[in-house]
Amino acid sequence: MKLNDLTSRAGEWLRGNGPMSEVVISSRIRLARNVAGHNFLSRCSRAQRNSLETKIRTALLAETDQFAKGLFYVDLADAPEIDRQLLVERHLISKPHATAEGARGVAVGEEESVSVMVNEEDHLRIQVLKSGLQLEEAWEQINQIDDVLESQLDFAFHPRFGYLTACPTNVGTGIRVSVMLHLPALKLTGEIEKVFRAAKDMKLAVRGLYGEGTEATGDFYQISNQTTLGKVEEDIIQDFKHVVIPKIIDYEHHARRTLLNERLTALDDKVHRAYGVLRAARMITSEEVLLMLSHLRMGVNLGRLQGIEIRTINEMLLMSQPAHLQKLMGKKLEGDARRAARADFIRKKLGVA
Repeated sequence: MKLNDLTSRAGEWLRGNGPMSEVVISSRIRLARNVAGHNFLSRCSRAQRNSLETKIRTALLAETDQFAKGLFYVDLADAPEIDRQLLVERHLISKPHATAEGARGVAVGEEESVSVMVNEEDHLRIQVLKSGLQLEEAWEQINQIDDVLESQLDFAFHPRFGYLTACPTNVGTGIRVSVMLHLPALKLTGEIEKVFRAAKDMKLAVRGLYGEGTEATGDFYQISNQTTLGKVEEDIIQDFKHVVIPKIIDYEHHARRTLLNERLTALDDKVHRAYGVLRAARMITSEEVLLMLSHLRMGVNLGRLQGIEIRTINEMLLMSQPAHLQKLMGKKLEGDARRAARADFIRKKLGVA
């Protein structure tokens, strides 16, 4: 398996067949870990970073059969910018990891449900990503990976504070639970503030499609915990599965019923106008595509648009992003050329010549 193989398909988390997938795009659990006896990266010299990267990469590749089929490693220090951006668009690395300097990399499993960032903010950022609401399944898998890696690497751990991390908010379990939600009806009915208020009350972070530092585009939001100290992993996951996410899903379902029962014409206009734009546009930006496909996704889920699968919409969301589009076309594209190629790609996916 190679990096270029990723452009031919969407990962497991974008297949749209997980529980509650009409609202929940994906579930992610991430663990922050550092190797004992080594400085945090902000205090590492170039030589120390190189040594850490080699040590962790060796451990990862030695245990591939234990936790991820077809695991391959990308050396980000040597990877072209477009490849690093591709990994960001697929949610396999963070934006800071892509743009950083020095020895660093990422190990990616064949189904893209597993990725391990090396030398990001912490020495390791272990991630498991699942389609729909599958937090317990993601936890079971990442817990196994953590155990395997801890048998190879001595992680920095304090008997009172737990796992030691570069950012104080990660100290303790080192866990980040994150769920990506599609909330178009709440946005259309002007009730999205309910989510922000509920998140604030429960001390949660609400971010955009690509996590920290990004705006919500196309009605896609990431909800995640902000603190990890003082709670065990299972309690955090149970809170998300049984309290946090069900409450937000209920808000969205209520808003969708309101649109169907009280604003059906406005709903249909929004959905079919988006469909018409995507089928006819000759140039289109990635931001416009996200918004239009968000409306299509809602239309399909509410039975107002036939003949399109959610999986196809999810693939268009991903493949129309800048790095993916340029990889598919096999050349660098900018400005109008990129917008024209994107529009052509979308039309073909929708069966328009």
